[in-house]
Amino acid sequence: MKKFLVAGLLLSASVLVSAKIPAPVLDDAAKAKAAETAAKTAWSGKVDSYQLCKSQDKAAASYYKTAKAAGKPAKPAAQTPPCADPGPFVYKPATAAVAATPVAAPAAGKSTAKAPAAAPAKKS
Repeated sequence: MKKFLVAGLLLSASVLVSAKIPAPVLDDAAKAKAAETAAKTAWSGKVDSYQLCKSQDKAAASYYKTAKAAGKPAKPAAQTPPCADPGPFVYKPATAAVAATPVAAPAAGKSTAKAPAAAPAKKS
């Protein structure tokens, strides 16, 4: 009896898990909010990277200072680029007018690419 009960529970769980949920229909406001959230998440990642870079620089400076005081020859292996501060969060939403601008296509039959220049002849 317990085997049938367990099998029935597993079967019903697999049916529930395999059911597809339809994608939500997003209006323009929801799409704009989602785009802003994605931009803010990307900015947060940049801030986290900046803070990590600053803390690593601080730890390395402390290590080199104590190594120098102890008389150990410790030099940085390579120069790393400075930490880039992402600045405050600024979100500029894309407008529909910019996205709707038509792109001019080249005329049919005409090529805009230049022909490659001839290689100079070698003298032997």
